[in-house]
Amino acid sequence: MIWQLHSDKFPLYGKLIFFVTNNLHKFNEARRVLAEYGLATVMLKIKTLEVQDEDIKNIAKMSALSAFREVNLPVIVEDAGLFIEALNGFPGPYSSYAYRMIGVNGILKLMDGVDNRRAQFKSAVAFCDSINNVRCFHGVADGRISEKPRGSGGFGFDPIFEPEERPGKTFAEMSIEEKNMFSHRAKAIRMFAEWYKSQQNP
Repeated sequence: MIWQLHSDKFPLYGKLIFFVTNNLHKFNEARRVLAEYGLATVMLKIKTLEVQDEDIKNIAKMSALSAFREVNLPVIVEDAGLFIEALNGFPGPYSSYAYRMIGVNGILKLMDGVDNRRAQFKSAVAFCDSINNVRCFHGVADGRISEKPRGSGGFGFDPIFEPEERPGKTFAEMSIEEKNMFSHRAKAIRMFAEWYKSQQNP
């Protein structure tokens, strides 16, 4: 059985990472970052426990634990949110819901006439290889909300977020490779990959 291949501390799959997500765009971004560390990535599309929490790290941890219990494989799960300063951090942990309900144009309407456009994208990547071992890694991208949507790449709120390292250019106007230079998700995944590799090669 497949769980007989799983060690108590680290998977015997070596350089294979199981990424639980239903978002192909997110998976493609993650697998390219993990490939930089010689890690291959498998996308697992399973339904995980959806908790509501003000902290995306808690959401990611609970989802990773739920996924591990479902498949009995070492997994990573990522949760992210757009935190807008002028909106007191909204939509934050409710970003995916806000995107479905009001979309990028709804956010821009809320920001109509607002001078303070500062915002952050935050990412939490949770790794779980046993019910007693869940670790979380996080990344932040500082930037601003654009005045209008721009670009056809990326997903979610990417068309209205300009990272401070590339002023005047949204995530949606970037290739995956360029976005991965600055994105919250790439930063969190790199932190995970560095830790994971260090544990495999103590």
